[in-house]
This record gives sequence, structure tokens and C-alpha cells, in this order.
Amino acid sequence: MAIGSGLGAQLGISAESSYGTFVAPSKFIEFTKESLALKKTTAQSAGIAAGRLLPLSARRVLTRKEVSGSFDIEIANKGMGLVLQTLMGTSVTPVQQGATAAYLQTHTLASVAGKSLTIQKGVPLTSGTVTDKTFVGCKVTSGEFSCGVGEMLTGSFEIDGKDCDEGQTLAAASYSNMSPFHFGQMALKTGTFGAETAHDGIRKVSCKIERPQDVERFYANQSALKKEPIENDQVKITGSLETDYVATTLDDLHTSDGATSLVWEFVGPLIASTFFETFRITLPAIKLDEGPPVVDGFGVVKPTFNYVGLYDGTNQPKIEYISTDVTL
Repeated sequence: MAIGSGLGAQLGISAESSYGTFVAPSKFIEFTKESLALKKTTAQSAGIAAGRLLPLSARRVLTRKEVSGSFDIEIANKGMGLVLQTLMGTSVTPVQQGATAAYLQTHTLASVAGKSLTIQKGVPLTSGTVTDKTFVGCKVTSGEFSCGVGEMLTGSFEIDGKDCDEGQTLAAASYSNMSPFHFGQMALKTGTFGAETAHDGIRKVSCKIERPQDVERFYANQSALKKEPIENDQVKITGSLETDYVATTLDDLHTSDGATSLVWEFVGPLIASTFFETFRITLPAIKLDEGPPVVDGFGVVKPTFNYVGLYDGTNQPKIEYISTDVTL
């Protein structure tokens, strides 16, 4: 029996073969918080009946159901593939590096049509019994990554889902021995795509990838449930670079509105040969919207440059992930 508090909670995920069809969890995520919940829309009859002082219980109806919320995690050296695939869209098969235990996943920006998750969470009662809430048809509508001085690399993922099924069997959680990526492994590079160089003075970086979708596809004959959301706007990539003012490189790009490629990476321990645990975001073109340096006291000048990710006409943004995961 589990502990009757958040200490006994669990979160499991699996890729769905079709939108909204339950698939038993195959991966269990070590999360820091979550807010996934069923949302329901009801309608109450306004009919007048002589002498009735309260709305009649039998004349309240459930007209639609959906799921929304988010979960926050520490980006670890294993088990991140399914979430990254659902965010980025490309169907990924890990590629073995040499004849080693290292496998590369390349999540290139693509359509997210057909990419959905079953997310099952276990919520403990105070008695220690863990209740099941299984969310099907979960689409990742945004993912935001962040890391600063002294911090771990974290990810926050917004979810839109089809329904909550409480009739499934709660899967037995199992966890790999995972380690989080962190600031001590972090590097940021800018410059010409494919030849970026390390940028000094970076204190904190964030990157948010938004996948806008029409999540209001409620139709007749669907039993109050939505059909799979469809992309209805261009992808939005934004972020920030918190710095000490050690060079004018970023300031000059802000002034000229010039483009630069950005590589944000974390390189962890050696897996084998020349292959290291790696998490890398590559944005082939960014432009800086805000952040010219200002002096607001005696201390070191610390501008924060806000950027937007754009298409360079040739290369798509991507997330590369090297781990020992043979499958997603």
C-alpha cells in the first residue's frame, strides 16, 4: 500500500495508436507537480414548475467533457522521448551510435497530427489506496524548458485531452535510475548555423515551443467528447537569455535585427566511446525582440534578451536527445 499523500502519487504515459484510445502506460515520469483534471460543461433546466423553489436535479445535463492541465518535470537522461515526440511531431526511432549503448533521438519540428498520449495518474487517498485517473487523447499544446545558475533543466508541458477514464487498472509504476541535466552541463552557442560558437556571460536560458490547435472540435454523434484537435496556427517559439553584459554580440543583433542560429545543450556523463548523455535544442534562426542593456545601479549590467524562433528557409528547429533508451 502506498503512502497516503503526494509521496505515493505516480504518472505514467504511453503513445496512443489512435486518438483517445487507451494504451496502458509504458513509461513512468518523475514529476514535480501536475494539474491534469477533467473539465465538464453542464446545463440546468430553467423550466418553471408551480411551487418549485430549487432547480430539479434530474433536469441538469452533462453536455461536454474534456481534459486540461499541465505537468512539470526535471529533464532527465532517460525516458523523455515520448513527451518530446508528442511536442515536436516527428515519429522517432532511436538510432544506435556506433556499436555502443548510446542511442540518438532527433525530434525535428513537424505536424503533430496523430500524436497523442494516454496519461494515467495515481492519486493517493489518505488511507494509502491509490485512485486511478486515466486521461486519453492527450495532446501537448506547449512545452517550456528552463535552466539557470544552480538549477536543474526543467520542462513544463501544457495538455489538452479528450476524456478521463476512471475504469482502468492502475499500472504498477517502475522507474529507471535517472539523472537530471543541470546548469553545470549547460552550454549556449550562437552564430552561423552548423558553426555556432560558445557564448560567454549566459546565466539563464528558457525556450517555449507552442503548438496551437483547435481544441473546440465538439460535434454531434460524439457523446459530448471532442475529436482530435487540428493545428490552426503557425508554431510559436519564444524564450529569453539572461546574461551579464560581457560582450555586445547579442546587443548588436538586437540593434540590427539580425538573425543568428542558437544551440542550447546539456552534455552529461560518457555513455560509451565518444557518445555522452545529451539534450540539445537547435533553433536555426532567432531574432531578439527586447533586451538592450540598461544601467540601474552600481552592479554588473545584466540584460535579459527575449527572442523569437523563426524559419531560416532551410533548416527546421529540432531537439536531439542521446540516452541509453533503445525505444521511446
